[in-house]
Amino acid sequence: MERRLKLANYGSTLWSREKGRKIRARVASVLEESNPGDVLAVDMDAVEAFDFSFADELFGKTLVKLGVEFPGRFLVVENLSDYIRENLSKSLEGLNLAVIERRKGTVRLLGKVHPADEETFAELVLAGAVSAGALSKTLEVNLTAMNERLAKLTGLGLVRREKGSSASGREQYVYRVLA
Repeated sequence: MERRLKLANYGSTLWSREKGRKIRARVASVLEESNPGDVLAVDMDAVEAFDFSFADELFGKTLVKLGVEFPGRFLVVENLSDYIRENLSKSLEGLNLAVIERRKGTVRLLGKVHPADEETFAELVLAGAVSAGALSKTLEVNLTAMNERLAKLTGLGLVRREKGSSASGREQYVYRVLA
């Protein structure tokens, strides 16, 4: 299920930690009511500007808690102007965080992203649901390294891990983005 939060309802210019805290409380409430696999799309259409303190309070603190307090739920940003995209990306880079951006039917990572993680995320988007073993073969990366990449992306709330079974019936995990 997907829920939407139109950020412009809080103003076209978003300043201060206080305003970020107010919106973060709403975001946390929506995520708490959500189930694993659900998506909260933060629509940034008509948002003209925000400052670092707002971005840190809303996005930084939400993303830090996403994989821990709200496992399996996704936060997606969309309808970013070039200016807002650049500001959000720089804010997230400074915090060593990333978020999923949905743009014109595609998804990508925005923020602090290592090229290996970006490659893994992109392949997961293409594959749908895939095991670490299959992904390690596709990307020609050893299984230990792949498991580390997937654990990192899962911990950041960018990828979901689900129990599945192999062709031989053994239990294994599969990974997916935006179920």
